[in-house]
Amino acid sequence: MNKVINIVISAVAFLVAALLANATGIDLVLKVVFIAFALQWIAFIPAYVFQTEKFYDLMGSITYLSVMWFSLASTSEQFTTLNGANIAIVLLITLWALRLGTFLFMRVHKDGEDKRFRSIKPSATQFFMTWTLQGLWVSMCSMCALTAISSETGVVMNALFYIGLGLFVYGFCTEIIADNQKSKFRSVPENRDKFITTGLWAKSRHPNFFGEIVLWAGVAVMSFSSLNGLQYLTLISPVFTYLLLVYVSGVRMLEARADKKWGQDEEYIKYKSETPVLMIKY
Repeated sequence: MNKVINIVISAVAFLVAALLANATGIDLVLKVVFIAFALQWIAFIPAYVFQTEKFYDLMGSITYLSVMWFSLASTSEQFTTLNGANIAIVLLITLWALRLGTFLFMRVHKDGEDKRFRSIKPSATQFFMTWTLQGLWVSMCSMCALTAISSETGVVMNALFYIGLGLFVYGFCTEIIADNQKSKFRSVPENRDKFITTGLWAKSRHPNFFGEIVLWAGVAVMSFSSLNGLQYLTLISPVFTYLLLVYVSGVRMLEARADKKWGQDEEYIKYKSETPVLMIKY
């Protein structure tokens, strides 16, 4: 029964992304969505054969780079849509993908494994579903930018673009600072069994995820002026990121793990009651 559910979820994930891409009315967007999923399915084969998840996150970043630069290269042939804003949004997502992919890859390499995959890897259908969901993640998050780049006007550089740029920079910096603070905290042997409450982590229990959501909101705002009709559906990007990080793979799992480990610790109980789960308090 579980195998059937995994296959159904994989099919639905692909169909959702394909239908949304088709709704944009731009063939190039639909093409890059197919590329995003195809790359995951190809990578799944050696990952399952060798039972490894070590290049899972890195492959996610490579996929972002592939679809963004393929879209930019394809539209540049028309010369009418190769503008500074197109290049800027591609470079911003490239910078984010390289930073996050490298960070996650090095973390898994250092830890030796990603504990989330322990029970997933042995099941072909569940592992395949996980790779397929990464294709959905790449497609849904990047689709508004891909649509804007591929539109007749390309990304429009106006006031909204600069507001979105500001949001992206703020979110990106927040994510980097939060990740670095936690990495330094974990590098101290005495902190191995402790929870972090310093820096941004004193203001939010998950400031890195907050930064991630804000930067994708910035991408959506930068893309807004280039969209029309059903293309506005692609602005679901930051909403999808929020739902994914809060209810699926991020906050939910980490909070459950923390509750199990420190649920009886009075300092943790106080920290949890006084610190927002996501938003950064000032």
